[in-house]
Amino acid sequence: MKPEIHPNYREVVFQDLSSDFAFLTRSTIKSDETIKWEDGNEYPLVKVEVSSKSHPFYTGKHKIMDTSGRVDKFRRRYGK
Repeated sequence: MKPEIHPNYREVVFQDLSSDFAFLTRSTIKSDETIKWEDGNEYPLVKVEVSSKSHPFYTGKHKIMDTSGRVDKFRRRYGK
């Protein structure tokens, strides 16, 4: 492995701004902000708009659209 060509893989805290949910994981993303985590250590902080805590698919609030009627209407209008 060549030295100095790989990004720095380290522990990072991702914080969901819409639900105030945060989790610690490893990443190569760079950040200027830091946060003091539950274990007392300070880690780089990355703020995100959507995570599994706030995304409608994971929270069970997603809506399933009925597209079968639309496809049938298209086929009737423009043939097969």
